[in-house]
Amino acid sequence: MGFDDTKADAKEAMRGVGNNAKETWRKADGDESLSDKVANAGDDIRDAVSNAGDDMRRDNDDLDTRDRPL
Repeated sequence: MGFDDTKADAKEAMRGVGNNAKETWRKADGDESLSDKVANAGDDIRDAVSNAGDDMRRDNDDLDTRDRPL
């Protein structure tokens, strides 16, 4: 597991923390409206796409056979 893997894992964890904070803030008034649910779903979709992009990059890096500087 290299630096890029660690960085991708950290970004994924921070996305989750950010989503949990936003969801908690949206529920703070005691009522979760339809717009809150839509916003939460949008956040979840955006994070899933970002995480998938990180995974694709990680997999692509594993397939790259070119010499890299240390």
